Amino acid sequence: MDAYVEKDAVEAGDDRRRPLEGPPPVPSEPAPPKPADTTSTNGTTGASGTGGGIMALSLPYQVVVAVALAVTGVFACVHLAMVFLHVAPSNTLTKQNGQAVDDWIYPEFEQNWKLFAPNPLQQNVSIEVRAELATAGGGRRTTGWIDLTAQDTGAIRHNPMPSHTQQNQLRRAVDFYFNSHNDEHRPNGLRGRLSEQYMRRIAVQRLDALPSLADSDVRRIQLRAVTRPVPAPWWGTEKSKSSPSYRDFPWWRITDADRSPDAGADPNRTDTAQNRTEEAR
Repeated sequence: MDAYVEKDAVEAGDDRRRPLEGPPPVPSEPAPPKPADTTSTNGTTGASGTGGGIMALSLPYQVVVAVALAVTGVFACVHLAMVFLHVAPSNTLTKQNGQAVDDWIYPEFEQNWKLFAPNPLQQNVSIEVRAELATAGGGRRTTGWIDLTAQDTGAIRHNPMPSHTQQNQLRRAVDFYFNSHNDEHRPNGLRGRLSEQYMRRIAVQRLDALPSLADSDVRRIQLRAVTRPVPAPWWGTEKSKSSPSYRDFPWWRITDADRSPDAGADPNRTDTAQNRTEEAR
C-alpha cells in the first residue's frame, strides 16, 4: 500500500514539473502611447496647446473682435437707457435731455404704453379717404369715402398670423401725423412734412390697389378721421355720446413722388404752398 502511495506522489510531482500541453501563447500587442498633455499655460485645452474661441485667433483679429464686442455693449447700454428715459415719468433728466431722447427713439423705437393706462382708449378711430379723379372730357369727379381701416380689419379678422403692416401701418401713421400737427393741420417742423408725405403715399397705394380705380387718374386726395365711441356695457353707469365725430384733413395734390418708393426722400420736396392753393380752389 505504501508503494502505491509513493508512486502516486511521484506522478503528481512530475505533473507539476511537466509543462502543460496546448497552443503557444500569443504575444500581447504593446499598449498605445498616452496622449501628451495639451493643457496650455492659461488653463485652456486645444489640439496644439492654444485656447479655443477668441484666443485661437491671431492678435489683429482678437483686437477687432474685442472692439466689436465693446461697441455692441456700449450701444446696448445707451439704447436701454434711452428707452427707459422715454417711458419713464417726467423727471429732471427727461426735461434736460428730452430732445436727445426723442431723436434717438423716433420713429424706429417708439414705445406705446396706452395698453397699461389707467383709463384705456374707449374710441374706435377709422381713417377714410376720397379721391378727385380727372375725367376723359377734362373735368373732375370725386369718389365717395373709402374706409381704409375697414380694409385692414377685414384682412386681420380670422387671420391667425396677420402682418405687421396690416395691424399697425395706418394707425401709427395717423398718430405720427396728429402728433406733428396742430389743430389747423399746420406741421410742426420737419417731422410734420414727413408725416404728410407718409400719409399721402399710404393713401395712394391703397387707392391704386382698388380694382375700381386701377385705370383712374387721381389728382387729389382727402382723408378724414372718424371717431366712434365704444358704448359702455349694460351694467355700467358711464354715459357717452353715440354719434361719430369727424376730423377732415386738407386736400393734397398727388405727384409722381407719392407713387415712387425711391423718389421724394427730401422732405423739402413737399410743396405745402401748392397744397394750400389746391385746398382754396
